[in-house]
Amino acid sequence: MRTQPTPGRLTRLFARLDREPERPANPHVPVMSRHRLVLLLATLAFYLAIVIAVAATTWLVRLDWQLMFFRPYQQWPEVHAFLDYLVVLGQRGPTAVMVLAWLGWRSWRQHTLRPLLVLGASLLLLNITVGAAKIGMGRLGPHYATVIGSNEMGLGGDIFPSGHTANAVVTWGILAYLASTPRARRYLSAGSAIVSLSVGLTTVYLGTHWLSDVVLGWAAGLLVLLALPWCEPLVARAEVLILRARDSFLRRRAARRKPVPGTSPRPLTPVSPRAVPATATVRKDPAHGPRATVRPEHSRPAPPTGGTRRPQSHDRNQPRGGSARPLAGG
Repeated sequence: MRTQPTPGRLTRLFARLDREPERPANPHVPVMSRHRLVLLLATLAFYLAIVIAVAATTWLVRLDWQLMFFRPYQQWPEVHAFLDYLVVLGQRGPTAVMVLAWLGWRSWRQHTLRPLLVLGASLLLLNITVGAAKIGMGRLGPHYATVIGSNEMGLGGDIFPSGHTANAVVTWGILAYLASTPRARRYLSAGSAIVSLSVGLTTVYLGTHWLSDVVLGWAAGLLVLLALPWCEPLVARAEVLILRARDSFLRRRAARRKPVPGTSPRPLTPVSPRAVPATATVRKDPAHGPRATVRPEHSRPAPPTGGTRRPQSHDRNQPRGGSARPLAGG
């Protein structure tokens, strides 16, 4: 008895890359649970504590100055080139393009716009909150500090909180937020935490941010992720409106392509007949012998127009050109 071979891992992997026949019946949509709400309030309290500590020029500001004078990029110059590339994982443009490509494929595969809409909502919320905090506090960075030991706030800077760190938390954390299984959610959460921590500490190493900037950036990005369930009803309504507009556009487009009743179809363009190869036909001539006549294969001899053809004589001894006369006898 023959059994069908079991598909290998590579075959199953490529099968999972195909588009699903229809949208999943019960997609995982996070809700604002009590645990998430408590975590959001605790993160918000931590955020406000960091702002107050920096504004009051406490021990946190002194730690910022000590790290700045330590100059980590001079202590370990051998890792400078690698960390210059690592910090790109926190830049908004490259990370948004990478995550957008992945979530775009997921949207196509699952017949839903939710991953793309959630990414757009998170980036919009991040830009509004972090941008407003940067402009409102106006802190200068380590390379532009003016007075040793001061908090450098209110001087027109845009360094507090760290945008690289907050963007790394949100951009890579959104993959864990949209994960469909608990196992994938745990792995992606751990991966996004490692990436965001690495990016934040890299900015301290390069001297582009204070340590307090990085700590506040972590809190700002986490606040955006924790507040996303409040955006889910708006995302669902936006998806319905976009899909409805798409279906309406496709119907109008199909209606324009249909022919109007009562109109004649477009005449077909005549096609010239192909050239027919000529064939040689051998015809016997009583006087001159066989003669080859070349004519097209599709041509036919024209029928006689009138009169009766005189039958030809089959007597080769009879002279041509007249009737036979009897010989006159003596």
